[in-house]
Amino acid sequence: MISDKEMTDMIADARTRREGFEALVRQYSEPLYWKIRHIVITHEDADDVLQNAFLKIWKSLDSFQGKSSLSTWLYRIAINEALDFLRHQRQSAMSSVDDNKKVANQLMADDYFDGDRMHAWLQEAVAQLPEVQRTVFVMKYFDEMKYTEISEVLGTSEGALKASYHLAVKKITEYLKRFN
Repeated sequence: MISDKEMTDMIADARTRREGFEALVRQYSEPLYWKIRHIVITHEDADDVLQNAFLKIWKSLDSFQGKSSLSTWLYRIAINEALDFLRHQRQSAMSSVDDNKKVANQLMADDYFDGDRMHAWLQEAVAQLPEVQRTVFVMKYFDEMKYTEISEVLGTSEGALKASYHLAVKKITEYLKRFN
């Protein structure tokens, strides 16, 4: 495992760029995958979005200026790719509440899902949240990120994030009460 500093130095040098990028992919594939997976839900979609995110990262390497940490920059790209995927999916399929209710069944049938029925219902509830609330909830609840980190990744105030998280928790709680 190499440090972010070493990785960015390798990427900055044309002679070691490919090697640095390969190290970046090895080191960040799993954490980025799970950030994406919590947003798009299914393994296949998360895998596709992750590949798109790495393509965008490769093409954007020269634009990384080091103003934020490498991980923050990568998370921002991955999350934006996941949100773009959801927007595109919503526009092309005009997903409805019925589509969102299929999430639990899809997860239970997914070979890569290792949760129980309650976890599937939680994912179903999360899938029904508006985009911003879903993203904030995923980053805070599943990824255990601090509001300062989320603020840096999403480029919004901590107060707005706290409000979004509170509303998301309230909606999820109401949704899950139906199963008790």
